[in-house]
Amino acid sequence: MSGSKPNLIFVFADQLRASSVGYAGQEAVRTPNIDAFAESGAQYANAVSMLPVCGPYRGSLITGRTPTSTGQVINDVKLRTTEVSIAHCFKAAGYDTAYVGKWHLDGPNRPAPVPPGPRRQGFEYWMGANFEHNYNRSYFTDNDGNLKIWRDWDAEAQTSHAIDYLKERDSQNPFCLFLSWGPPHHPYRLVPERYLDMYDPEAIQGRPNCPDVPKEDLQGYYAQTTFLDDQFQRLLDALDDMGIADNTIVVFTSDHGDMHGSHGVYKKQWPWNEAIKIPFVIRYNGVVPQGAKIEEPINVIDVMPTLLGLADVPVPDTVEGVDLSPYLTGAQEDPPESVLIMNPCPFSIGDPRGEDQYPDYKGMRFEYRGVITARYTYVRTIDQPWLLYDNLDDPYQMTNLIDDPKHSDTRDRLDGLMRAHMDRIGDEMHPRDTYYKRFGIEFDHRGKVVDLVENIYNRSG
Repeated sequence: MSGSKPNLIFVFADQLRASSVGYAGQEAVRTPNIDAFAESGAQYANAVSMLPVCGPYRGSLITGRTPTSTGQVINDVKLRTTEVSIAHCFKAAGYDTAYVGKWHLDGPNRPAPVPPGPRRQGFEYWMGANFEHNYNRSYFTDNDGNLKIWRDWDAEAQTSHAIDYLKERDSQNPFCLFLSWGPPHHPYRLVPERYLDMYDPEAIQGRPNCPDVPKEDLQGYYAQTTFLDDQFQRLLDALDDMGIADNTIVVFTSDHGDMHGSHGVYKKQWPWNEAIKIPFVIRYNGVVPQGAKIEEPINVIDVMPTLLGLADVPVPDTVEGVDLSPYLTGAQEDPPESVLIMNPCPFSIGDPRGEDQYPDYKGMRFEYRGVITARYTYVRTIDQPWLLYDNLDDPYQMTNLIDDPKHSDTRDRLDGLMRAHMDRIGDEMHPRDTYYKRFGIEFDHRGKVVDLVENIYNRSG
């Protein structure tokens, strides 16, 4: 490790799937800057969003804990201020902490300001919004708690502000900066026109597992991704200009993916690769091997302890993830084989064609748990084994092996790995109503979460 504490910049998009970056080589998306960055750091081929939904991912990201521990089992649940966050840990180690962009951890009142104090979970400097996807007229809360509007396109303004923060801060302390972008989340076509012009929707090829390709959505999705690619390079250039690139850990990733019609479904929460696998590249010059391609999985709950480990900052006992820094740097071998995935509270998703897909997917309740390894995806619903894919032989997950007798031993072994993960965190498979009751989650007549934050904070579990 270097002699001084490293800085940290954690950059994450919203709803960017692993396959939709250029270096993945699966789709015709232009991300030359992210691709070059991927070659300068370490690429995780199997980075996993444990519960591929915005709020649950974010709660797990900053606490290192599973959704069934934090209570973030569905969107719009307030994260308890009693949690120990990654910002708390870095702050205690003498770091300046800052957050810029989308937050989505402050409850169901999405447009409301996030006030200074404990609801910012240890981030001292703040330019964030609880929830915002109106990219060219986007509200946020400034450091003093005032509601303001980002100038022009929010991801560009947020990147500019992150750069200004780095250049103008009056501190000799190392920093921990999180930059959270809203795209490439719908509305997919809300992006500067010049980026839309880069993609001809008629030339877009659907993935082999996509029976009905939403070409105009994908045009916007790809355009937003290329837009972010340019913003990311601006940030990297600023680090070079300031001479701090070598002592700064930089991560590029996303909170979850987007199905876009693969397997006949849309958006998030599903266990297939398009929703649950995310890009994840980490660069720490001289410490993390350049150009490394890591097949063993990393889960969102592993991110906090791994980053703390790289910075030599103590990992709190509350964390349920694994510090992968010894494996990342080459100090140890044989990292954990599998990671746990889950959706304890599936919810209705609007299909862009006007149909609704409800939690009884194809006549089956699909509250699920499962595991992902370097090779396999295994998923079990609350009622029965559901999915088994060999992701090396079948990268588009078109052949479900769950009932294939030739793979029964593999299925049973993966089921055992899943149950071992669940036992370690005291998790059991229950109907979603069990978790609503446990965490005091209630819904109004529209099916929207009611803000019962005091109930949530006062419940254990």
